[in-house]
Amino acid sequence: MSKKIIAVTGATGAQGGGLARAILDDASGEFTLRAITRKPDGDKARELAKLGAEVVAADLDDTESLKRAFAGAHGAFCVTNFWEHFSPEKEIAQARSLAEAAKAAGVSHAIWSTLEDTRKRVPLSDDRMPTLKEKYKVPHFDAKGESDHFFTESGVATTLLLTSFYWDNLLYFGMGPKKGEDGKLSFVLPMADKKLPGIAADDIGRCAYGIFKQGEALRGKTVGIAGEHLTGAQMAAALQNALEQPVSYAYVPPEVYRTFGFPGADDLGNMFQYKRDFEEEFCAARDVAFSRSLNPGLQSFSQWLSRHKSQMPIG
Repeated sequence: MSKKIIAVTGATGAQGGGLARAILDDASGEFTLRAITRKPDGDKARELAKLGAEVVAADLDDTESLKRAFAGAHGAFCVTNFWEHFSPEKEIAQARSLAEAAKAAGVSHAIWSTLEDTRKRVPLSDDRMPTLKEKYKVPHFDAKGESDHFFTESGVATTLLLTSFYWDNLLYFGMGPKKGEDGKLSFVLPMADKKLPGIAADDIGRCAYGIFKQGEALRGKTVGIAGEHLTGAQMAAALQNALEQPVSYAYVPPEVYRTFGFPGADDLGNMFQYKRDFEEEFCAARDVAFSRSLNPGLQSFSQWLSRHKSQMPIG
């Protein structure tokens, strides 16, 4: 019996890469990997091909290329990357293309990697946080949440997958501990004493694989995943233990964080404020036990740190 194809967008990225490796690691499983990338000749794509993936070129800005890439696939993992372009409108257009391609290809099960539309709880008229780009509160959340309907109205059986804060942001997004003038490390997070659901980016893809393996059970459902729900103080304590030097938690209010000046600081400041102010609802939507049922190898923050502490930039 031939294996079912899962077409994975972003197969050389964080989430898609985790799913790609999960499929390849399960050689005896029922699925085979079709890795979709803009750069089929890139090093990461070549590596996937060597491991047995079918590598196919497609672009999220080209609907026809996506239709060809999804053709004959049982499943499609659909993900966009706001931080490549910082454009909510571009992200919405890409989501529409993904949903259209999944429908045209007759995909049996799609997973859309999404986030909440924060405007449902904080409307544009609410001045608790500034409106950004004229139409959004948290652009990289709102664009994904606004795009959910492309999938739910497409007729494609879709699982809406609510993701969590990447712990990998501490390595690659400048969010790790920083040395102060006194030479001591502090970990900045605009969360006060509220818990932040977090996850290893790789585990998002592995949870997605668990969703595909469950099949019918999660089609048409909205599910959320996290590796752990931790306060800033708890994260600082774990960092201190892993790095073997003192790390203090420094709470910076979102209104200050928004002024930090790096690209996307206002978006992220609003994001942390949303997670802080709606901690109960945000955490409840991301059940750790459920995540572990999808992905038995789900990492805790401490486990993730033990694997990546040597990569932590602590300048």
